[in-house]
Amino acid sequence: MKEAPRYGAVEQVHPLVRRVLARNPSPFTFTGTHTHIVGRGEVAVIDPGPDLLEHLDAMTAALAGERLSAILVTHTHRDHSPLAVALAERTGAPVIGCAVVASPAFDESYAPDRVLADGESVVGEGWTLTAVATPGHTSNHLAFALPEARALFSGDHVMGWSTSVVVPPDGDMGAYLASLEQLLNRDEDVYFPTHGDPVREPRRLVRGMIGHRRQRERQVLRVLVAGPATIPAMVATMYAGLDEGLKQAAVASVHAHLIDLARRGAVTADGDHWRLAA
Repeated sequence: MKEAPRYGAVEQVHPLVRRVLARNPSPFTFTGTHTHIVGRGEVAVIDPGPDLLEHLDAMTAALAGERLSAILVTHTHRDHSPLAVALAERTGAPVIGCAVVASPAFDESYAPDRVLADGESVVGEGWTLTAVATPGHTSNHLAFALPEARALFSGDHVMGWSTSVVVPPDGDMGAYLASLEQLLNRDEDVYFPTHGDPVREPRRLVRGMIGHRRQRERQVLRVLVAGPATIPAMVATMYAGLDEGLKQAAVASVHAHLIDLARRGAVTADGDHWRLAA
């Protein structure tokens, strides 16, 4: 029987890495947001999490006696970055990481002191965190490599419980797949995602995720062989029996696939109806 989530508790997942789970479970966050703490003495925090006082207090307790030198953010969905403001105020640490996305769908409180480009690093005592641009889930998504542990903090790009949701217009299926392909050329042994358990066989999982998305793409094309269709009609065919609460995510996923296929010349849209390109 799987252990119940231990919200606010500090879990050691590697000699260099601890994590604290926020109490924000949902169909899209699994058991909640894991905030990772990297290092000892001088530390960095990755994805401070949602704006919950309980989680802020848990993080303050977890960091007692240490110096927080960087608050890093993979992307600015509201389950990842909002607590950065309060944590920075409590600790004086700078907020560093992804670029700002100007959209009400994102965390509008996010105001980084430094934006990292692909390949740029933040260095502390005994650790290095290097930005790995992984757009797709969002346009501003970064992962962070920790070479001292042969580890990658994969944010929502690769999760430990489900595939990532890609929601247009900011989410981009073509970019998401290209970012997954990029990871196959890297040499990390473990991924620490923001949701779910550590991924101990990352290349195997990434190959499976790419295969899953290519299978969905083929399914979209098969549905359109029967004739033009709207996205809701396609979802009803492709996701029979899907829980009502997940239908909007499925609509977004199919839409993202269609945009990518249209960009490649395979499909076209006539109003709300999509069809195979001539």
